[in-house]
Amino acid sequence: MRWWIEKTIEKIFAISGLTTTIVILLMVVFLFKEGLGLFHSPVVEKGFALCVNANNPVEHVGSATIKKIFNGVIKNWSEFSPLDEEIVLFRCEEPDKCGNMSKRYSEEELGSDYEHLAEKLGEVIAETPGIFAFVHEEFLPKNIKGVRILEENKIAADDFFLGLEWIPTSTPAPQFGVLPLILGTLLVSLVAILIATPLGLGVAIYLSELSKDRLRNILKPAIELLAGIPSVVYGFFGLVVLVPMIQRAFNLPVGQTALTGSIVLAIMALPTIITVAEDAMRSTPRTMREASLALGATHWQTIYKVIIPYASSGISAAVVLGIGRAIGETMVALMVTGNAGIIPKTLLTPVRTIPATIAAELGEAPVGGVHYQALFVLGCVLFLITLAISIASELISKRQHNKGL
Repeated sequence: MRWWIEKTIEKIFAISGLTTTIVILLMVVFLFKEGLGLFHSPVVEKGFALCVNANNPVEHVGSATIKKIFNGVIKNWSEFSPLDEEIVLFRCEEPDKCGNMSKRYSEEELGSDYEHLAEKLGEVIAETPGIFAFVHEEFLPKNIKGVRILEENKIAADDFFLGLEWIPTSTPAPQFGVLPLILGTLLVSLVAILIATPLGLGVAIYLSELSKDRLRNILKPAIELLAGIPSVVYGFFGLVVLVPMIQRAFNLPVGQTALTGSIVLAIMALPTIITVAEDAMRSTPRTMREASLALGATHWQTIYKVIIPYASSGISAAVVLGIGRAIGETMVALMVTGNAGIIPKTLLTPVRTIPATIAAELGEAPVGGVHYQALFVLGCVLFLITLAISIASELISKRQHNKGL
């Protein structure tokens, strides 16, 4: 009877593990499926298209270039194409807001219900070599000589990953430049680890080698308890305490900066680093400590020449896990970093991270839209970063403990 119970429990555990694995794989597949559709989406808003003169050799216009054209930064085609013509902007989003068509043509020529608008619009495009028209699909001049529609203009991977602006509401072409978000995420996370690592290592050394057992039995559970505090509480602490302090200390217009986010994330990463590193140090065999002391080494020499090298793999894993905690944090980054999607130049400027962007915008993005897909691609990027960190942590933790001795 007992063997039957054991077999049943084994089957339950096996099914649970298999189910968990399948669910995780399906989540990853769904994440990439939703995200990769972005690169099959048109650069311009859904329901609109870009039209040029048939003699215009331009085949592809990136979203950043479109924005510069409609903002008046780029004024001649020669700035990014072989055509040497001044750019003539034309927008036709609604029948009564279609350039100067109502002034150029009479009501009879356009039709009482604007049924001839597409034909007349085609004439304007065919007569204007440098025209760049943003037209609603209802009024597209299709199959008209002298007009070419840039239908093949899709969002390119380099525009997404190397773009410098994240403006999903920009018209006529939303800007999905993820580079500022990646750099902001890495900057805040790496500075947080640079702050947390020496502090965490110092506390781990104290708990493992210097503190008395009674004090350690109090401090260790208290530090581990810090890991269970909700991130929104840390965010409130940063917003109420650190933000005003940073603002006054550096005489800044706002205190929500990359430095503020790094400090709060460092505090959040400390429990992980301290706990893992301290456990690694305490796993050093007692015989190695006694052998070092017997050879005449002092207590401190034993710590940094024997214990730390022996526990180096565990310490490295603690640091990597701390990086993973910092990179994936959402609420703190959303509350204290300023949420400015710009390339960070110093630690005293506001930044925006990938988790904060997803949390702030996903609820407002139309399901299936290009903005929705762009946020899923951000999720894919964050998944790959954290996956690399997890793999690195696993490889480091499996190194031989005596490596480096």
